[in-house]
Amino acid sequence: MHMIRGWFAIALWKRVLGGLALGLILAFVWPSAAPSVAFLGDLFVRAIRMLVAPIVLVTIAAGITSLADPRRLGSLGGRTIGLFALTTAIAVSVGMVVAALVQPGVGAPLGTAAPHALGEPVTPYQQLVGIIPLNIFEALAKGDMLALIFVAILTGVGTVVAGEAGKPFAAFLQSASAVLLKIVGIVMEATPFGVFALIANAVAANGAAVFVNVGWLALAVVIGSLIQIVVVHNLILRLLARLPVLPFFRGIVDALVVAFSTSSSSATLPVAMRVAENNLGISRPIFSTVLPLGASIGKDGTAMYVGLLSMFALQAFGTPLSPAVYGLVLLTGALAAFGTAPVPSASLFMLAAVLSAVGVAPEQTALVVGFVLPFDRLLDMTRTVPSACANLTVATTVARWEGELDEAVYRSRPEA
Repeated sequence: MHMIRGWFAIALWKRVLGGLALGLILAFVWPSAAPSVAFLGDLFVRAIRMLVAPIVLVTIAAGITSLADPRRLGSLGGRTIGLFALTTAIAVSVGMVVAALVQPGVGAPLGTAAPHALGEPVTPYQQLVGIIPLNIFEALAKGDMLALIFVAILTGVGTVVAGEAGKPFAAFLQSASAVLLKIVGIVMEATPFGVFALIANAVAANGAAVFVNVGWLALAVVIGSLIQIVVVHNLILRLLARLPVLPFFRGIVDALVVAFSTSSSSATLPVAMRVAENNLGISRPIFSTVLPLGASIGKDGTAMYVGLLSMFALQAFGTPLSPAVYGLVLLTGALAAFGTAPVPSASLFMLAAVLSAVGVAPEQTALVVGFVLPFDRLLDMTRTVPSACANLTVATTVARWEGELDEAVYRSRPEA
């Protein structure tokens, strides 16, 4: 009993980092043992993903009913989408600039890669029409984030407009949201074990050589991710939110570690909500509205990687890089990132849309994907971190603008 109390007395982020370190040690010292602990990682990811769809549906609707004023929802939504559009466009630019400086695609042996066809990319029309689901329960089962967000917003607005008749349902949504967030807290206690297993298997399966085999590309991903977090998000917090950044980064460690280990923005959503409330002092109406929306459209890491990988491909094929090409990559990369599913390696499936816009044939795109795909898991782990950070940066900034940020909580040091 004393050991159990001692375990829970340690801050979760410290336990998570300990699990990360032990996973790396196991992968390097005894890689053959890594598959035997894989079930821990699978159970952890399944538990998180089990919660994502109901959290998105319930917490957005509950957040809107908390706002009580539909006009305020318009202000909140406009500011949120505007900030995400800004960070996404900057992220594509960062990826392109880093690729231009590092030049990871020059001399890349794409001819040795096994082609990997992506199939037909989803058109903007299909993405737009798909926002309205034919069946709500099918959208829940599939975890269709944009469709769930649409249903949740419609439910929340309908509850507010219903007035007195909607109050019992609003109370139910608030209660369900509180229960779900408590369940999240319970599941997150398993994070150290899940991270241990996920990291051990990812490194044991690919080896440290993944960063040697595609070393320049991996270096560019790391540089681009750091620039987006340390420079772009830092400046947004300092200049737009007028807040110190150290408390922010101290408070979101749990979310960033989960983002790194799961490679999924949607899987990071439950813990992001937890740190938003407990560590950053963001009110529930704000984080329950902004964070699920950000899990679908806040894709800084994906945007940075799409811009980077597009330039990598163009460099590898020796395509002349004119201002028009740069402009097309920037525009299509930002739009593609907005429509990317919040699951591992999803950005590769948006690459075809970007490269086809600048004249790269599907056969050539298949070569690029075939070259990158064997190593994409660890690269994906890295680039998911700036996406998670962007989501929390936007939520913090919007909360500050809306007067819904508890600065005493934000500036306090998380439990050590």
